[in-house]
Amino acid sequence: MDQPHNRPPECPPEDTARQRPIDRLLEIMERLRAPGGCPWDREQSFETIAPYTIEEAYEVDDAIRSGDREALKDELGDLLLQVVFHAQMAREEGSFAFDDVATAISDKMVRRHPHVFGDGDADTGDAVRITWEEIKAAERAEKASDNVPSSALDGVGSGFPALTRAEKLQKRAARVGFDWDNAGDVVGKIKEEIDEVTAEAGTGDFAKLEEEIGDVLFVIANWARHFKVDPETALRKANAKFERRFRAMEALARDRGIAPVGDLATYDALWNEVKVTEKGKGG
Repeated sequence: MDQPHNRPPECPPEDTARQRPIDRLLEIMERLRAPGGCPWDREQSFETIAPYTIEEAYEVDDAIRSGDREALKDELGDLLLQVVFHAQMAREEGSFAFDDVATAISDKMVRRHPHVFGDGDADTGDAVRITWEEIKAAERAEKASDNVPSSALDGVGSGFPALTRAEKLQKRAARVGFDWDNAGDVVGKIKEEIDEVTAEAGTGDFAKLEEEIGDVLFVIANWARHFKVDPETALRKANAKFERRFRAMEALARDRGIAPVGDLATYDALWNEVKVTEKGKGG
């Protein structure tokens, strides 16, 4: 998502041989937010910038998937800009500054890699993950309020996409033994939840129907987790496949002078033809 400030100001701070690029970026953001700077930037808050931050992270992912390193460089820059923007707003209100952000993550990385920076021992990736999770759990327990007991679910942010958050909640629950033994055991629960959706479909109670459909999606995410499939990634790929096939179907209809709007049988025939063509190409 492009923001108005993605274009450099008319007179950015001079980039000298001694000035680090990150310092130049920090100065640019400070100037954009200062009196006489960019009206749009000055109007923003943490809340208004947050959606841009999320979208830039997704655009980094898209660039990685495309294999376009030039695009990845640009998108990483856009994501870094989001960090700088939030840090500048925090600095203005006296909460923290960019250096505090960098210091905090540096300290965290050292703390969570005792096998590199301390006397810990971890020879495999799995061992590293176990140590990482143990340290995170200890950190969460330390931060827990005396009046609010810690939970295995602490630290799973509410800002994740719903499927991603479902998987993370389920993983946390599984660590304390709240889980099915295998993927096959989940199938029965999926059928049960679908039956509950069917039962609610004719009642006219939209809130209850919505709840039951949510339960189906939650259990589907759990099923995917048992196969070690990330449900968010799987759905994104399914979205891409649908879009690709739908556009191919539209192109096929145009080539043949067909206007199948509202004609499901014609749509189905074209759709199936596209699927056969894709499979023949290995798609």
